[in-house]
Amino acid sequence: MTATATAPRPRPRPRPRRQVHPRPAARPTASPRARLLVLLVGMSLAFAAVAVRLTDIQVASAERYAVFGQSQRLVSVVLPAERGSILDRNGAELAISARAQTVWANPKLVRDPAGAARQLAPLLGIGEGDLRDRLSSDAGFVYLARKVDDRIAAEVKAMNLPGVAFLEEPRRHEPAGSLAAPVLGRVGLDDEGLSGLELLYEKELTGQLGELLVERDPTGADIAAGVRQLRPSQRGRQVTLTIDREMQYETERALGAQMAATNAKGGIAVVMDPRSGEILAMANLVAGTRTGSAPVPSADNMAVTRVYEPGSVNKVITMAAALEEGVITPTGRLNVPDTYKVADATFKDDETHEPGWWSVAEIMSHSSNVGTIMIGQKLGKARLDRYLREFGLGTPTALDFPGESGGILLDPDKWSGTSMGTVPIGQGLAVTALQMLGPYNTIANGGMSVSPTLVRSVSDASRKSQAPPEPERRRVVSPATAETVSRLLAGAVSEGTGTAARIDGYTVAGKTGTASKAREDGPGYAPGAYVASFVGFVPAEAPRLSAIVVLDEPTPYYGGLVAAPLFAELARYGVRHFGVPPKPPVGGPLAPALAPVTLGPAPTSKP
Repeated sequence: MTATATAPRPRPRPRPRRQVHPRPAARPTASPRARLLVLLVGMSLAFAAVAVRLTDIQVASAERYAVFGQSQRLVSVVLPAERGSILDRNGAELAISARAQTVWANPKLVRDPAGAARQLAPLLGIGEGDLRDRLSSDAGFVYLARKVDDRIAAEVKAMNLPGVAFLEEPRRHEPAGSLAAPVLGRVGLDDEGLSGLELLYEKELTGQLGELLVERDPTGADIAAGVRQLRPSQRGRQVTLTIDREMQYETERALGAQMAATNAKGGIAVVMDPRSGEILAMANLVAGTRTGSAPVPSADNMAVTRVYEPGSVNKVITMAAALEEGVITPTGRLNVPDTYKVADATFKDDETHEPGWWSVAEIMSHSSNVGTIMIGQKLGKARLDRYLREFGLGTPTALDFPGESGGILLDPDKWSGTSMGTVPIGQGLAVTALQMLGPYNTIANGGMSVSPTLVRSVSDASRKSQAPPEPERRRVVSPATAETVSRLLAGAVSEGTGTAARIDGYTVAGKTGTASKAREDGPGYAPGAYVASFVGFVPAEAPRLSAIVVLDEPTPYYGGLVAAPLFAELARYGVRHFGVPPKPPVGGPLAPALAPVTLGPAPTSKP
């Protein structure tokens, strides 16, 4: 038997062995009981934290959080205080505070800002866009119009606009209109003093603010049962002036009429009681801006803020100083030429005349520049300067009025060569009207200077009055010198340049002045520009009233023609109004005629 050979079978290819990774050990599974226990512990801790916080808020810090919460609801409304009133010497009201309506809005309650703005704009006089912006703001309080007239407030109320409300605020009111406005001054929108007595007595006139606490919800509406606490405001103190309202009115009326008659650019008039220093009237007017319009009150109290060269009214100081120092005596005469040279300047009298022997009375009554300069030279610049300052020139008065000027008075060391000619006759120096009235008050008061005053008393709501300090009194010249100068001034009115200041039944003492006006754009004088003035007192024997009148660039410009008549008009009214009795003259204007006055050596022959 034959064996059959068979092919060998191929071996199967070995399959790759799969790697086997060891399985991780299974984590132990927490039981539901354990999970609940953890949750319970966590919740317990959370509740404990909440309980601790609530305990802190409601127990430990309850008051603090209550106050904090209330502060978010409470709104403090400041209640403005009314300013105290300003009265004249007789209790007549010159400035008072009256309630006025202020229009405001809570924009959160305004439904239609654009529509409300459209309605309010023409009535309030505010731009429609501006009003729309205010009414659309995120604030809870915006002003729309402060202190409007009652008519406007009534019309706004009638519109019944949602979110628009009203607040009462004090508004300054002058019952007498613009009377004494530059003296009283102005107040701002928030009732703060800006000028004049309103500023000077700001502390006294300003009251104490009040407060209203109200509780409001997030929309800004008052909560009916919420907190409402009121602390009323307190009115400021009352200031009583020395000014007499009737005298003030007449002074302003007469000054305005004379300004209109003479086309003056401005005018000042001050009336005082020389014995007490009380200012009875203080008028400040400027020409109207339109042609033919009436004069209007000036922006400031020019009687104490504006300076000018006084001119011949200043000669009273030169004369009084020379008499007090014994440089001249009422027993001789002075040879006065028509012109007189000092350094490189030649001075002359207003009216040409031949050289002649003049008494001091004639020098004063005819307002001789040359005679006054010669007397001033005998006096010397040191003594002349000392008396100018003793009479009150060169420093502000005791009024301490806002913006008051001290005038311009050079130190004698800075005088030029011609100053010994200019200063004795009132040139080369500058004064305020109130300063220039001071020397005349001193003479009228027997040589005793009395500080001017505008305020008689300051009183509070309980009517407790506090009088200001007594005015300063100091002697400047002797009674004898004052009496002599009074006679000289009386002669200047009865026979000299001031005859237009005479009034029937009374002896007037005073002096005219006509001075060139300084340039505003450089040194020197403005061509054709003059200041006319008159200063005096009445009755000359026992003065009760004094006054100064100053006119800026009148036509004609002589003090004797335009200022003296105005003084007479004010004096006539004043003696009637204040009941000043006339005194019959004895032997002349004041006393027997003055004896001739000697300057230096007696003349060798009689004129």
